[in-house]
Amino acid sequence: MPTLILVRHGRSTANTSGVLAGWTPGVALDERGAAQAAALPGRLAGLPVSEVVTSPLQRCQETIRPLLDARPELSPHTDERIGEAHYGDWSGRKLAELGDEPLMEVVQAYPSAAAFPGGESMRAMQDRAVAAVREWNARVERDHGADAVYVMCSHGDIIKSLVADALGLHLDLFQRISVEPCSITAIRYTRLRPFLVRLGDTGDLASLAPREEPPGPDAPVGGDAGAP
Repeated sequence: MPTLILVRHGRSTANTSGVLAGWTPGVALDERGAAQAAALPGRLAGLPVSEVVTSPLQRCQETIRPLLDARPELSPHTDERIGEAHYGDWSGRKLAELGDEPLMEVVQAYPSAAAFPGGESMRAMQDRAVAAVREWNARVERDHGADAVYVMCSHGDIIKSLVADALGLHLDLFQRISVEPCSITAIRYTRLRPFLVRLGDTGDLASLAPREEPPGPDAPVGGDAGAP
């Protein structure tokens, strides 16, 4: 079965302003995010990409555009099932203030039991993303063969939930996974089991350097903003 290259969108204006974007329209890449996207074609240059699938949200569309420009033979497919979690009433709010919400403790410790007010549950988010990958695996294998490679540009929580599924981890453990903006995660699917062959690869180690404000114990909902 195919190898899936998961790309998290580049750093966005919501990432740098500490806002939970969700499906809020008009959230674009910031200057660094645009530079990350511009570097993506070079990072993937050695891969025979057969298909490109992307979230419909602007920050993903902008991230994948340089790759499509570099490979005009590829036509993108938009799939809402790999769009960001529907955070409902939490969308557009500052992450700092959401930390005081009682639901945040559930999101951190027992995400399988978390449902966002006016939005969806984290379990439903994972279910739709996994279903999308299963269908795209079958389609890519049918059209391009069992050794095909394809790219999917999505969001932090979506990618983390797909990694958890590939590793056979309960959703309650997915907050232990970290994927930075424009990082690459690769999962090779086989008839018997998936293999996680890359996780959150950014091509550098800058994010491991000590920060002025050390990260806290909670996992940023939607994914963090990456290295300074």
